[in-house]
Amino acid sequence: MYACAQIYRQFSTSKSLLDRMRVAIIGQSTFAGEVYKQLVKDGHKVVGVFTIPDQGTREDPLATMAASDGVKVFKVKSWRKKGVALPEVLEQYMSIKPELNVMPFCSQFIPMEVINHPKNKSICYHPSILPRHRGASSINWTLICGDKKAGFSIFWADDGLDTGPILLQREVAVDPNDTVDSLYNRFMYPEGIKAMAEAVKQVSDGKAPRVIQATEGATYDPMLNKKDLCKVNWDQTAEDIHNFVRGLDSSPGAWTVMDGKEVKLFGSTMFNGASSEGLEVQLEGLATPGLICKDGLLVTGKDGKKLSVARISVEGKMMNASKYGAAAEAVEAVVLSAEEQEVAGKMRETWQSILNIEVADNTDFFKAGAGSMDVVRLVEETKEKAGVSLENEDVYMATTFEEFIQVMVIKMRGGDTKPTFEYDAIKMHVNNMDLEFPNQLFIDGQFADATSGKFTKSINPATEEVICDVHAAGKADVDRAVAAAKKAFYQGPWGTMNARDRATLIFKLADLMDQHKEELATIETIDSGAVYTLALKTHVGMSIDTWRYFAGWCDKIEGTTIPINNARPNHNLTITKKQPIGVCGLVTPWNYPLMMLSWKMAACLAAGNTVVIKPAQVSPLTALKFAELSARAGIPPGVINVLPGTGSVCGQAIADHKDVRKLGFTGSTEIGQVIMKSCAVSNLKKVSLELGGKSPFLIFADCDFDKAVRMGMSSVFFNKGENCIAAGRLFVEESIHDEFVKRIIEECKKMVIGDPLNRGTAHGPQNHKAHFDKLLEYIDVGVKEGATLVYGGKRVDRPGYFLHPTVFTDVEDHMFLAKEESFGPIMVISKFKNGEVEEVIARANDTEYGLASGVMTKDISKALLVSEKLDAGTCFVNTYNKTDVAAPFGGFKQSGFGKDLGVAALHEYLKTKTITFEY
Repeated sequence: MYACAQIYRQFSTSKSLLDRMRVAIIGQSTFAGEVYKQLVKDGHKVVGVFTIPDQGTREDPLATMAASDGVKVFKVKSWRKKGVALPEVLEQYMSIKPELNVMPFCSQFIPMEVINHPKNKSICYHPSILPRHRGASSINWTLICGDKKAGFSIFWADDGLDTGPILLQREVAVDPNDTVDSLYNRFMYPEGIKAMAEAVKQVSDGKAPRVIQATEGATYDPMLNKKDLCKVNWDQTAEDIHNFVRGLDSSPGAWTVMDGKEVKLFGSTMFNGASSEGLEVQLEGLATPGLICKDGLLVTGKDGKKLSVARISVEGKMMNASKYGAAAEAVEAVVLSAEEQEVAGKMRETWQSILNIEVADNTDFFKAGAGSMDVVRLVEETKEKAGVSLENEDVYMATTFEEFIQVMVIKMRGGDTKPTFEYDAIKMHVNNMDLEFPNQLFIDGQFADATSGKFTKSINPATEEVICDVHAAGKADVDRAVAAAKKAFYQGPWGTMNARDRATLIFKLADLMDQHKEELATIETIDSGAVYTLALKTHVGMSIDTWRYFAGWCDKIEGTTIPINNARPNHNLTITKKQPIGVCGLVTPWNYPLMMLSWKMAACLAAGNTVVIKPAQVSPLTALKFAELSARAGIPPGVINVLPGTGSVCGQAIADHKDVRKLGFTGSTEIGQVIMKSCAVSNLKKVSLELGGKSPFLIFADCDFDKAVRMGMSSVFFNKGENCIAAGRLFVEESIHDEFVKRIIEECKKMVIGDPLNRGTAHGPQNHKAHFDKLLEYIDVGVKEGATLVYGGKRVDRPGYFLHPTVFTDVEDHMFLAKEESFGPIMVISKFKNGEVEEVIARANDTEYGLASGVMTKDISKALLVSEKLDAGTCFVNTYNKTDVAAPFGGFKQSGFGKDLGVAALHEYLKTKTITFEY
């Protein structure tokens, strides 16, 4: 029985091999080679390959791949002469007896005797959505015409007019800055290979359709092989010019005459920034001069709008457009170590493998025949052999082997070949160090002035002196920043970046913050009043920890598989994917300027989103310094945009913006309600809110008394009381109440109040005058309502917004002090009767807030009961203020919803997609 089964299986296998369709592949390029590999993998029998002759010593990749498998390769210079098929070529073709011709990428005219010979005829790949853009330059024309969608067709080949019946088509949305290379690399190439394999399978299965091409919308565009067709016509709108330039990027290149020289243009984008200063240049046929500036070559279309050109080729030499006209910098060549010379030798072998020529130091990669896919291969092999991540632009800017090796080695040593990041800095000497920090808006990777010309003042709360004027963003600036963030997400590298590469950049940013931690802490101190030692440890230290924690999450964001009922007789598989939301807006408070930025933004970026953030109006400086560090860390332009300004203008514009898909806010409940309404009305954007608090702290008589005093002091006076989870009300059991109050007053008297930069200072100034005045009003209301002021309650007699630590007792549940948050160094103590547990829990929960809570007791059962029943997002047991980057943080009720920190924070910046398969 077993032997019979074996014979049957062998017979079935032999029959399967005999039944394989005999395929001839006619074409060229890596694309054709990859199609060949896929067809072989799918079990088809490739009986012959017809491709172009060698270019010098460089063999076409299709020929190389087929020959290595022992497949017959025919290198045909021409299939016909004067319209008549060449007999010798026909004879070669007929000898392989194909049943289907597959033409993945074919630049030659194939005679109809060949097209129609196989029993299954011929199928051909065409890079457009036929019947639109017939012809050899179809991708170029798709972009030049500003089409909103592109794609490819696989059609039954005809006499070379691309008019044959359609077998299948695929479409993709065209991004505003797509080029031929980007469109080809992200869609036409990978999806085209899959589609060709699918088409061959349909033919093999006898299921391939033949849909007659429509005549409506049909076009036949000329091949862009004549120089005159590639010359820029400046008498167009900026968008039309942009489309023309990107449609010819990177080959053959749009050209013009600039200052009497022939120049090719690459890397075009629409420009929405403010006008820049620079060098005027004359462009032939353009009335308005072009402008060479930090943004590249700015050109104005006839509609008054501008485009920016990033790279130009002047007399065959590629350069950054922004460098045109500048004196050439003398750059000393890097001397290679023995190890680096060994790596350079491996890279020379890579160049030789790609170009199929002997490579000298002055060999030019592109003049030797390399194309865009060769650039991709070179970048990948450099990463593999040298451990260096280059960008495609690095290859375009260093075209000779010698230049390439210099760029590679500089990056191997941890350097950067890009221009130094520069801005107009505010410079000060503070805290025995020289400080430099920005005061402008940070949009699309550059510091820029606010379009409104308005400013706010940053004031040192310890001295009441102005630190600097800070540019105040308006609605137009928000529009610019959101556009930059949207571009970085949908078109830029961030949206397509590998998760681990994203993590590498975030880790680098955290390392830079660590290197600049003393500078960041000093800026935080002078701008927010934080005590320097606390700023160093918590404001900055926990910020760095947060970035490192979330960097580690980048490549661990996973979906699930879900068992669902099958649609019998078929089977189903359901999976979920976690995807970034897009452009996220963040609005952060003034009490922990850098830390609140980090808590929100680190999770947001780790999830793959881009950000527009408005830091607090009164404390924006560490956010701007952070923006500088993010640029130096290599975070791509547009990923992070920092807009100092007012909440009513800048913050509101972010909440109202229709392209912002998520908003994270920390601040007061009143403003949170306004923001939530704006998010609903604008576009139903997702929102997370961390709002006000009135956190209860229950201190039972059976606690560790000394620790309870320490925790009571910390729970209220930490960071000058400007702490969202500060204990807004201490409930102290009656039997220890008086002694507790006595000890608290003793500890208050020991607190050192003074210059926050002094290492011995424990209590610094309140953040700003408006808040300071509210605290004095809060104290006045408490006294008038009958609470007992037992300590403090007055301004410290010195310059600055210093308030003595303040303690109230005899606070009853109906009083203003018992219900409202002070957000300052004001301890509110209420007494509860001995043995009351349920009663004091009920009193503690009798508030609309639910951010944090605490309990002090040695009784584990009591601790478990109280922590379970306190209605707050966080409960501290025998401690207080103990937050950690891995522990979720967020409130209940009118303290908001959503979480910062921990894996829960990632979910605030992700959306879940469900995908169901049937098979």
